[in-house]
Order: sequence, then structure tokens, then C-alpha cells
Amino acid sequence: MTAGTVVLLRHGRTAYNATLRLQGQIDIPLDEVGRWQAEQGAVTLAASHRAARVVSSDLERAADTAAAYADQVGVPVETDPRLRERSFGVWEGLTSEEIAERWPAEHGEWRRGGEPAGVGAETKADVAERMAGAVREHAEALSSDECLVVVSHGAAISLAITGLLELDATAWRGISGMHNVHWSHLHRSAPGAVPGWRLVAHNVGAGYPLDRWRAGPHADLEPEPKSA
Repeated sequence: MTAGTVVLLRHGRTAYNATLRLQGQIDIPLDEVGRWQAEQGAVTLAASHRAARVVSSDLERAADTAAAYADQVGVPVETDPRLRERSFGVWEGLTSEEIAERWPAEHGEWRRGGEPAGVGAETKADVAERMAGAVREHAEALSSDECLVVVSHGAAISLAITGLLELDATAWRGISGMHNVHWSHLHRSAPGAVPGWRLVAHNVGAGYPLDRWRAGPHADLEPEPKSA
């Protein structure tokens, strides 16, 4: 058996997100806006997807985002280090401008979608393999009418989707990046169908305009009305 639905949820904002620093596997907490995003997103996600199981990256920003959602649906949070963000080696903690200044050739290759050599970055293929493998394993513990929610990180989620759709993680770049506390959901394909999962929705959020979402709870704006 396997879960019929998998939801991949990105964590809330951190100080590094706010200052456009590459986080990788640095373990830093949610900031005030990130905590608010986690709470708002949890309510909206729980209204459409009530997980039988919640599994999170063990990094604090993901685990705390997972806890906000798990509280809404009444299940515990399990952690799995395979769901961590892609490691970016010595680039972690730096801005794109700082990376370009110190590693211009490698930065250019990275921006073109290639693999930055010599900086200790994890390859896209390796991330896709560990992420998709972890998702499949956790999904197998559930039945076809149940939902698995996985809380992870932006690059890791994009590569997980690529892996679950059985696409080439090294070359294929057809998945856009995700906003903080936005999610994608996949349905299990019919037995024997290829690929085994189908992407149903991507980069879905709580319904706020992005300027309000990024500004946080003190912005004087209202959420957009939801369509029927």
C-alpha cells in the first residue's frame, strides 16, 4: 500500500530568507514573519489536506513549520534528516553577490542550471534520490485513502518532485521555486502507470497577496477572497 496523496510543504521565512542568503543545511530558526506564515498556512492546508502522517526535515525551520500544521490535524511530527535542504558546501550563509565575487565561474555555471564544482555542493541527482526515496518510504506506511505531509525546503522539494515524476534531476528544470509556507501535492498513479506519481498542484499558499505574505502580520492588507 501507499498513501494516495503526498503534500510537500516548504518551511516559513527565516532571517536568511529575508536577506537572500543561501541557507543550505545551516540550522537557523523561523523569524517572526516565518512563525506567522507557519500558523496561517497550517490553517489553510488543514482545511484541504488532513494528514495521517507528518514527516519533516530535522532542521529547526522545517520542524517548527511542521509542528504548526500537525497541531491543526492532531498528529505528531516525525523527523528525517533525508528531508534536509540541498547542501551548498562553502557557499552556505552567503548572498548571490558574495558568491559571484569569490567564485565567478562556478556562480555562473550554477545560475545556468549546472553543478558548481569544487565548493562541496551536493549534486541535484543525489538530492532527488534521497528526497524521493524518503517520500516513497514514508508514503508506503499509509493506505490509499490517506495523506502524507512532508515538510522540507525549497530546492529539496523541487528536486523531490522531479524525482517522483521520474525526470532527469541534473538536466530538467521545469519546476519553479516555491514561496515560504507554500505547498505542492501529488496523487498516486494507477498501479503500473509511469510515473508512479502525478503532480496535481504546485506552489499553493494561504491566499494572501505575496506582498502581504512577505511583509507579515503587521502589514495593513487583507487576504484575497478565495474562489469557489
